[in-house]
Amino acid sequence: MKIGDKVRFLSEVGGGIVSGFQGKDIVLVQDEDGFDIPMLIRECVVVDTNDYNIAKVNTGERHIDMSGSYGSGFNGGGKPSSRFRSEKPDTLVHAFDDDEDDKSISFQPRPVERREGEKLNVFLAFVPVNPKEMSGTAFETYLVNDSNYYLSFTYLSVEGTSWKARFQGTVEPNTKLFLEEFERTALNEMERLCVQMIAYKQNKSFLLKPAISVEFRLDAVKFYKLHTFQPNDFFEEPALLYDVVRNDVPARQVFVDANQMKEALMKKKSDERPAQQPARKQPKNDIIEVDLHITELLDNTAGLGNKEMLERQLAEFNRVMTENQGKKGQKIVFIHGKGEGVLRNALIKELKHKYKTCSYQDASFQEYGYGATMVTIH
Repeated sequence: MKIGDKVRFLSEVGGGIVSGFQGKDIVLVQDEDGFDIPMLIRECVVVDTNDYNIAKVNTGERHIDMSGSYGSGFNGGGKPSSRFRSEKPDTLVHAFDDDEDDKSISFQPRPVERREGEKLNVFLAFVPVNPKEMSGTAFETYLVNDSNYYLSFTYLSVEGTSWKARFQGTVEPNTKLFLEEFERTALNEMERLCVQMIAYKQNKSFLLKPAISVEFRLDAVKFYKLHTFQPNDFFEEPALLYDVVRNDVPARQVFVDANQMKEALMKKKSDERPAQQPARKQPKNDIIEVDLHITELLDNTAGLGNKEMLERQLAEFNRVMTENQGKKGQKIVFIHGKGEGVLRNALIKELKHKYKTCSYQDASFQEYGYGATMVTIH
């Protein structure tokens, strides 16, 4: 099938003359009224051929703009976008009018708007090229525009104390745009990313959206686990999605400098240390505090399962309760942590069966958080 061939549609009435191609699967068929109709190549059959009109490969001078989304990649260039739930086109075959060199054949479908698309929803998506070989596969990066707005954007990564532009361009409404393909070894230079963008509509009025700049910190560990790539509405294959904007609200991520955190912790520790410490630590308000975290009870937990560690924690609980069983009014705070509640439930079970005369309640949240239980001896 080539430019100038006369074709007939298989799945519906009609046909026309081949005027161009969109990707490797779509042919543009010009009907009697001069309109270009995109059709799957497999849905067309050639009924007459013209050997004098042969499709030419794009030389960079004139080309067909099929994708509607465009951009330029700083690392290898960009690829045309594809509509949601469709495959990413690998190539574009461009054709020229032999008789009119200054004209190019073009097909630009009008963007489809959705009722819920008036709010910005934009995602940065990562898709494994070969999901069956996660240990060695490369990854593709897309910007997903799930809104009725055009987005002019820049995609950047940090480089020392500065930023480096990896891609800049514009993506159409309700479209995803391929940004780059990278190997796993490139994750080190992609630890921090940034997307900056401006939203607008063409040839119609719209609600003004503020300019957006969102930074991300990629978790490299996720790129080694298949289950982190989930089914989604935008790709046929599983993908890892990072929110850029959700319902007009830009994503917020807190970045903490490790050195600053260390200094803050050291300062806090210094501020909280009393000027003079007594020789012996007295119970606070006559309350006995017992930390049941396994790391406080054992120096080494190697070879111990969850059951053995729980038994060790309960043994310590029973030891303290037995020692103080005759001290009426004594309050004991058992610090067990929040976790999944396994240890706390085990303590309550012990109290109900062995220490029925004792009462218990959640300890002070301000002092112990959610992970402590206070027992009163009666």
